[in-house]
Amino acid sequence: MRSAILGFALGVAWLQNQAALPQQYVLALQVATALAFLVFSRRIARPALKVVMLGAGGVLIGFAWAALFASHYLAQELPKEWEGRDLTVVGTVDSLPYYAEQGVRFNFAVERIIAPAEAAPSLPPRLALSWYAAAGTDGRPAAITLQPGERWQLTVRLRRPHGNANPYGFDYEVWLLEQNLRATGAVRPDQDLALKNRRLDEFATSFGNVVQRGRSWLRDRIVAALPDEPYAGVIVALVIGDQRAVSQSDWTVFNRTGVSHLISISGLHVTMIAAMFAGLVFALWRRSFFTLADLPLLLPAQKAAALAGALVALLYVLLAGFGVPAQRTLYMLSVVAAALWFGRLTSVSHVLCAALGVVALLDPWAVLWPGFWLSFGAVAVILFASVGRVRSHAEKSAGPGQWRASARSAIRTQYAVTIGLVPLTLLLFGQISLVSPIANAVAIPIVSFLVTPAALAGSVLPAPLGGWILGFAHLLIEQLAHLLGWLGAFPAAVWTAPIPSWWAFAAALVGLLWLLAPAGWPVRWLGAVGLLPVVLSGPVQPREGEMWVTAFDIGQGTALLVETAHHRLLYDTGPAYAPDSDGASRVILPYLKARGITSLDGVIVSHSDADHAGGALSLFEEIQIGWVSSSLPSDHPVRRKAANHRRCEAGQSWSWDGTAFEMLHPSAASYDSTKWKPNARSCTLKVTLGGKSVLLPGDIEAVQETELVEGGAQQLRATVLVAPHHGSGTSSTPAFLQAVQPQIALFQVGYRNRYRHPKPEIYERYGEMGIRRLRSDDSGAVALHFAGGLEVTEYRCEHARYWYGR
Repeated sequence: MRSAILGFALGVAWLQNQAALPQQYVLALQVATALAFLVFSRRIARPALKVVMLGAGGVLIGFAWAALFASHYLAQELPKEWEGRDLTVVGTVDSLPYYAEQGVRFNFAVERIIAPAEAAPSLPPRLALSWYAAAGTDGRPAAITLQPGERWQLTVRLRRPHGNANPYGFDYEVWLLEQNLRATGAVRPDQDLALKNRRLDEFATSFGNVVQRGRSWLRDRIVAALPDEPYAGVIVALVIGDQRAVSQSDWTVFNRTGVSHLISISGLHVTMIAAMFAGLVFALWRRSFFTLADLPLLLPAQKAAALAGALVALLYVLLAGFGVPAQRTLYMLSVVAAALWFGRLTSVSHVLCAALGVVALLDPWAVLWPGFWLSFGAVAVILFASVGRVRSHAEKSAGPGQWRASARSAIRTQYAVTIGLVPLTLLLFGQISLVSPIANAVAIPIVSFLVTPAALAGSVLPAPLGGWILGFAHLLIEQLAHLLGWLGAFPAAVWTAPIPSWWAFAAALVGLLWLLAPAGWPVRWLGAVGLLPVVLSGPVQPREGEMWVTAFDIGQGTALLVETAHHRLLYDTGPAYAPDSDGASRVILPYLKARGITSLDGVIVSHSDADHAGGALSLFEEIQIGWVSSSLPSDHPVRRKAANHRRCEAGQSWSWDGTAFEMLHPSAASYDSTKWKPNARSCTLKVTLGGKSVLLPGDIEAVQETELVEGGAQQLRATVLVAPHHGSGTSSTPAFLQAVQPQIALFQVGYRNRYRHPKPEIYERYGEMGIRRLRSDDSGAVALHFAGGLEVTEYRCEHARYWYGR
């Protein structure tokens, strides 16, 4: 049965890598074949062949199940013709609202459509909405207060699910699909509406609303008890699993020290709380709660404890929002509780496989997230590393040195998990925290045995006792954070490496399994040889005579990475999305780290607009920069932060590895004028290799285009043109395009952006001139490889998935 479950999980993972969903008749054929395998496997005597047939049957059923699951969710999608149109709907707040400076984000369960009354579309059952606050009389955004379970009438403007598509980036579209959020949108301002936004009911009773309202009540109590405390968000994360209030700077520290798995309701926390309650119920049940009821005669104490532990685990996992690590632990504890209840003790591997099967069955997209693989991988490594050692540990525990044996066992387990997850961690994140063993040795007991119980108790106990306990938990986290910050500040705290290839990952995995094999396994040290391909690998880069240009799908903004054989240049850093989120932190840095790139020779920030300079500060914090060139004013925060800054001016040029870089604009004299907007001073760069080139004009407009044409049309000739000002109506003049004569034009634009870039007439102008047009909102990231010829790769085509382009 275990082989069938493992096959089922592999089949689910196989489906999630498909470019399109299979036809129904294909699925029916697969299911029939799988059933035949499962039936005939019962008649096979050879164990190896039986395992193969059970595994193959599981793969086919898992593939078909995930395909049917996906088809059902994808069918609940906003019709394309209703994007951008106002709809008035009635429904309930279906999640824990998240409050930010600009407003509030929440999920909304639609019950009915009020307007338009005729020809109303079939809406998805759940929407992801943002409600931006209008400015009050003091100029600050007015407060918007929502509670889970409230019924509202709202006028919304929706769009279909869409996210940035970049190599090694977060896939927002499949995350929305997993959450069954088949449309996103914004609540329209009241002053523009005939039907006003209004609350209809204080609470609509349902199981989900009760759970979410309970989570909101706990969060409100914690925030009220810890006003303006820096780590209140961490306490909230430990109690209800809501991590959104944890700052990005804190996440950086937690990730560098390898303790981010603790800043949530993890499997360790669920097990600990369930075990505590089970032990308490066991002790009290045996004593009939100090009454004369003789409760053990009605129900054995072991069964009562198992039931109590499972119920508490369920409650805690519900508070966590049903994350994968918590799910895995819940299902494992439930299997153990059921085995105790029915008197059928089972092996740990059966428990782990049962949990794996349930997670894949209920959430087929769970296999796409790092938490799934790390969660099950950690347990599997512990099981593997403990083979052949359980008896000796038990024997040692029976003597007076029990605590020493327990300590050795804990150290061995920590060693096994730390070492055993190295290949998987590199494959998922491209980096390993070298201080993680030390940080976890301190953080695990503090967070699991002190902070989490105190946070849970403090969040439910009455004031002022609850506030005192929450203050104690916060003090512990604060002191721990200082220690982690000190550990993470070491330059060697994190080892970064490129995401390994499949064969290097496989070699490292085999090598580490060899190292962690039970005592008696021959020459275990040879397993270290399997790590060499990962340890010795470096960033992949162009060969001599080649140039790579990556135009990121960064939303409404600009960011391109230019690479030669030995140098790298970033042109613009993308937009600022929110105070703690920008194009660098969400797109550029994950890409660079996954490639193993730790430094850039140069960065050009074309001008001060937030969609070009918004990610610069985040970039400077994480990556070593050789020099920065920009047209920014001297008091701009990016310029003040930049090391080795130089002003971009026409006439500047340099050469890297046979590639020529020429700055065409702005002129030195333009800096002395006060009449120009920042767009007019955009650093305009031409990069040439051999007979092919790329022109990066920033946000220059018609006047600057005319100046460039009059200054020398021949120098503008380029194979690839990044559309000036994202294809606005004030740029891309016919004369400029005639001078450039590009074969390809790149439009870096956000999906359904508020500026409506590119303007339809400008986009058509490119088409009428026979220029191939690529839009980042359609193509995702675009990779240009110059090596004699020009090879163009669109990420959404190269990495096609069935949830794209619907």
